[in-house]
Formats: sequence, structure tokens, C-alpha cells
Amino acid sequence: MSWWENAVVYQIYPRSFADGNGDGEGDLAGARTRLPYLADLGVDALWLSPFYPSPMKDSGYDVADYCDVDPRFGTLGDFDALVAEATELGLRVIVDIVPNHCSTEHPLFQTALAAGPGSPERELFFFRDEPNNWPSYFGGSAWTQVADGQYYLHLFDSSQPDWNWRHPAVAQLFEDILRFWLDRGAAGFRIDVV
Repeated sequence: MSWWENAVVYQIYPRSFADGNGDGEGDLAGARTRLPYLADLGVDALWLSPFYPSPMKDSGYDVADYCDVDPRFGTLGDFDALVAEATELGLRVIVDIVPNHCSTEHPLFQTALAAGPGSPERELFFFRDEPNNWPSYFGGSAWTQVADGQYYLHLFDSSQPDWNWRHPAVAQLFEDILRFWLDRGAAGFRIDVV
């Protein structure tokens, strides 16, 4: 039986869990101070909700950079220290991954906007000249028009353009992202909106 099949997993939303630097907002340093308590509770793994750079229009699920830590939560060094201490206490760390969409502030989406209609950069997302009638899960249309007249798909908030998983570069991007976190000691992933 794999460790995760009967593990007790504790979700940590970094922004509200524990404040390690006294600024009134939770962070990875704060979460680290609570690790002994979680181990004493019998927790086997921590599931870290998104802690990536984000404009926070959807609680961090609008990711602007999948391979970094939002400064309000700390640094990659803080993540590494949390994983190291968790490992010493027998806890595994599970990282939340959001593969359906990113933030409109993600560099690849910004590059796609700048590149214009018909460009290879836009193929990483769903840009169309005419939208269909799909609704967003958050209400309203799932399509938002950009300055050049095209529309991009966002099944959730308009600040979260959907990745085009039919494009091989998207699959490679996420393979690289997963490898990045595994190499830093993540034990696995919780996949949001698969």
C-alpha cells in the first residue's frame, strides 16, 4: 500500500494559517512553527494551498509563476526550510498545482497578448475570433475580449485564462513544474480543476 492511501492529510492555506513575521498575514515561516504540533496530532502530510506569486483574484489559484513563492508568503528558501523540518518530523509536503488555467499576469499569457492573433504564442491558450455560448463557472460568459478583437477562454474568472492542453508545450511546461517541486522535496501534488 502506498503511503498516501491511508495518510492523514492536513490542508494549510498559507495566507491565514500562521503568521511568522508579524505582518498580520500567514506565511510559510508561520506554517513551519506549527509543524511539531501537526506531527503530534498524527498528521502524515501537509497539503499546501497555492503559495505562488499571484494577484490573488481567486485566493492564489490565479498563478502568475508556478516555480516561485509569493513574497507575501516568503521565499523558496522558506519553502525548502519547511520541507526539511517537515521531513525531520516524518511529515510529507503536498503542493497544490493548478493546471487548468493561470493568471492573466503569467508571462506566457502576457506574451500571447502582445504577439497577436494567429501567433504561436496564442496557441498555448484558447483564443478565438468568435466566442461560443459557454458560461463561466463564476458566472457570465467564459470568453473575454482583448484589445485586438479576439476572445480568450476562461472557464473560471476572467483573470484565469485556460491553458490549451492540446499543445505539447503546455504538457512539457507542467512536467517541468512538477519536476521543479519534486526536486525541492515535495512528496506529491493535489491537482486543482483537472
